[in-house]
Amino acid sequence: MLEQYIKTQKMQQIYSKHAGRKLTTIALLSFLLFAVMLVSTAVGAASINTADVVKVIINKAFGLSYHYKNQLAEPIVLQLRLPRILLAVITGVALAGAGAVMQAILHNPLVSPYTLGMSGAASLGAAIGIVLGRSVPGSYFKIAGHYIVALNAFLFGFLTIFLVIGLARIKGTSPETLILAGVALGYIFSAGVSALKYFSKEEALKDLVVWLMGGMWGASWKIIALLAPLVFISLALLFAFAWDMNVLMAGEEVAKSLGINVKRLQFITLTIATLAASASVAFTGVIGFIGLVAPHVARRMVGNDNRFLIPCAALMGALMLLLSDTLARTIIAPVELPVGIITGLVGGPYFLYMLLRKKSYY
Repeated sequence: MLEQYIKTQKMQQIYSKHAGRKLTTIALLSFLLFAVMLVSTAVGAASINTADVVKVIINKAFGLSYHYKNQLAEPIVLQLRLPRILLAVITGVALAGAGAVMQAILHNPLVSPYTLGMSGAASLGAAIGIVLGRSVPGSYFKIAGHYIVALNAFLFGFLTIFLVIGLARIKGTSPETLILAGVALGYIFSAGVSALKYFSKEEALKDLVVWLMGGMWGASWKIIALLAPLVFISLALLFAFAWDMNVLMAGEEVAKSLGINVKRLQFITLTIATLAASASVAFTGVIGFIGLVAPHVARRMVGNDNRFLIPCAALMGALMLLLSDTLARTIIAPVELPVGIITGLVGGPYFLYMLLRKKSYY
C-alpha cells in the first residue's frame, strides 16, 4: 500500500513538472506575442517609437493625455495599424486553433481548415460576391460590397463542413473519407472560381485576385468587434472538448468503450472549428499554411495533449501571421504585399523540412 502511494506521488510530481513546463511555454509565447504586437504597431512607412504606441493605448483606454513625439501617432495607431494587427492575431488564432483541432479529431497531421474544402468554398463565395455583385447598382455595392463578399465567403466556407460530413456519411464517417470528400469538393469549388475569373470584367477580376491572395487591408474596429467574440468563444468551446479529443487519439474503439460518441464529437468540433476559420477568412481572403504549420510547431513545443496544444497552436498561429503581415507591409514599403505570399514562401519550405525529418507525432 505504501509503495503504491509512493508511486502515485512520483507520477503526480512528474506530471506537474511536465505540465508546468508546458504552461511556462504558453506564458512565454503570450508575452512574445504581446511584444511583437507593440513592435509591429510601431514599424511601417511612418515610423513611430514604441513609447508613443504605449501612450496612445493608455490615453485611449484610461482617458489620459500623454503627449507624443510624433503628432500623427494617434490616428496612425488607432485607425490604421492596431485594427490590422488585431485582425492578424484573431485570424491566426482561428486558423491555427481550428487546424490543431482538425488534426487531432481526424488523426491526420496533414489536415487543416483548407484541406476539408473550406478554402475553395470561401473563395467561390467571395468570387460570386465580387463578380456578380458588380451587377448591383454602383452606389449600393460601394457601400455594402465588402460585407456582401465577406458574408458570401463565410456562408460558403461554413456550410461546406455539413456537405463534407453528409457525403462522408454516405460512405461511412471515417477520417479518410472526410478528408477525401473535402479534397474533391475543393477541386469543384476551384473550378467554379476559375470560371468566374474567366467571365469577369477587368475591375472585378482584379478585386478577386487580390482577395484570393489574402491580406489585412479591410481591417476595421467593426470587423474586430464582430470577429473577436466569435473566434474566442469558439476556441473556448473547442478547448472544452480537449479531454475527449485526447481519448480519441488512442483510437475510436477506445473512445467508444469510454462512452464517447465519436460521430457526435467529430461533428461538433469540426463545425465549431470551421465556423471560426471561415468567419476570419471571410474578411482576410485565403491565407495558407497557418492552420497547417502552426499546430506542428506547437506540437513540438508542448506535445499532443490538446489541453496545452490548442492554446499553444492558437498563440503560435497569431504570432506567425502577425510577423508575416508585418513583413508584407514593410519589406518594400510603402507598397504592401499580400500576406498570403509571405505565408506561402515561409510555410511551404518549413513544412517540407518537417516532412523530410520523417518524425511522426501520432
